[in-house]
Amino acid sequence: MAKIERVVGRACTLRGDDIDTDRIIPARYLRAITFEGLGEHAFEDDREQAKGNHPLDDRRFTGATILVVGHNFGCGSSREHAPQALMRFGFQAFVGGSFAEIFAGNCTALGLPHLCLAPEALSALMDSIDLDPSQEVVVDVANRKVSCRAGTFDASIPEGAHRQLVGGTWNNTAVLLEAGSAIEATAARLPYLKRSEAA
Repeated sequence: MAKIERVVGRACTLRGDDIDTDRIIPARYLRAITFEGLGEHAFEDDREQAKGNHPLDDRRFTGATILVVGHNFGCGSSREHAPQALMRFGFQAFVGGSFAEIFAGNCTALGLPHLCLAPEALSALMDSIDLDPSQEVVVDVANRKVSCRAGTFDASIPEGAHRQLVGGTWNNTAVLLEAGSAIEATAARLPYLKRSEAA
């Protein structure tokens, strides 16, 4: 199981609060049977309206793996498609003022760290990235810190999400597979399973 303790890379700033999941991935893409190809549609309507001036289309941020956002990011409907689209666009971690609870839970299930900063620290981080998008940003999940050229800032993340990411138990399928022998041993002791097998 993969432990996610640290994400290092260039960052992209996306300013604004209350950015909902319908803006992240428009509802028409919820009919997709798989998540493949969702990345190219991330913020599709916003990007069309911006006519090339959206941060995801800014060449300075090309290849960024960390998305820095405002407050209440990912609010609205509880679609897993939103973090899936952002992950498939290339983002491996999020830093913001706050995240909607269901969006944050979906991120954890995908192994995507989502750390929160105090307003002053978030503003300093965004300004620093906008000034120099080529700089390396460090999202230290294990120690709850975010670093850039402007300094190192204390960050927060829910204890459960932190434990899962750093401990490598965020992948539910991997946890079940690792516990396979224990699950089979427990199933073998259950009398009602023995009866159903006999029938």
